[in-house]
Amino acid sequence: MTAGITTASRAARRGYRGAAGLLLVLGAAQLALWAAQVSPTAFPLPSAVLDSAAHLGTSGGFWASVGSTMAVWATAMAITVAIAVPAGLLLGTRPWAERALSPLIEFLRPFPAVVLIPLVLLIVQDDTKTELVIVVYAAIWPVLINTIYGVRGVSQLAKETLRSFGFGPLPVAFLVSAPSAAPFAATGVRIAASLAFVVAIAVELVGTGMNGIGAFTAAEEGGTGSTAILLAVALWSGLIGLGLNAVFAGAERLAFRWHFALAATSGELG
Repeated sequence: MTAGITTASRAARRGYRGAAGLLLVLGAAQLALWAAQVSPTAFPLPSAVLDSAAHLGTSGGFWASVGSTMAVWATAMAITVAIAVPAGLLLGTRPWAERALSPLIEFLRPFPAVVLIPLVLLIVQDDTKTELVIVVYAAIWPVLINTIYGVRGVSQLAKETLRSFGFGPLPVAFLVSAPSAAPFAATGVRIAASLAFVVAIAVELVGTGMNGIGAFTAAEEGGTGSTAILLAVALWSGLIGLGLNAVFAGAERLAFRWHFALAATSGELG
């Protein structure tokens, strides 16, 4: 209980320091722009951006767009986990399969997902499904690579012990490899969650006929030309992304306390 309270207080202190630092930067930027007499149309004052963000916070249209993006994000994350985790377990436990597919993975992984929008749209011919495919494509790699890495680190002794008791490859994979690789897969999911959110907005921004935060941003830009609104949308998107990362990080620490405790012990011993 005491350790949990200490961890929470440390997290709160970090949050307070981060908020104070952000306010300091915004204040300095406000003064600098005032002093330089920069045109608000070229670069709006932080106070104008915060005012626009406050108005967006009460806008039903904006939150409807957020809901649309989050629906695509949630579906994409579910598909990503369903594909990447089993594939990572398979490739991690079968070195010959990893060696065979590694060149293809390394070839496809660096591709910017947004570049594939015209091709996917031509094949799928549906805006929502196109966005879903692109987001899954971008998010799948962190989960896949981290799962493979986690399986590689599984204790060989534990696997050999089970095999000596007559367990076959499948039970060994489920009883030893999967639990040991789970924290690494969870880290991949956390990274993929933020990435998927960013890519979803980017796809909505450059695509046509789509809904969501990106489409809302494109419509506001075309309708008002206000840079402050665009930055306000970016601010809200950053806060939502930060919240997603915090939720996944908290769930990761809660689900895999033993892993973090072991890592801390190993660090102390090292």
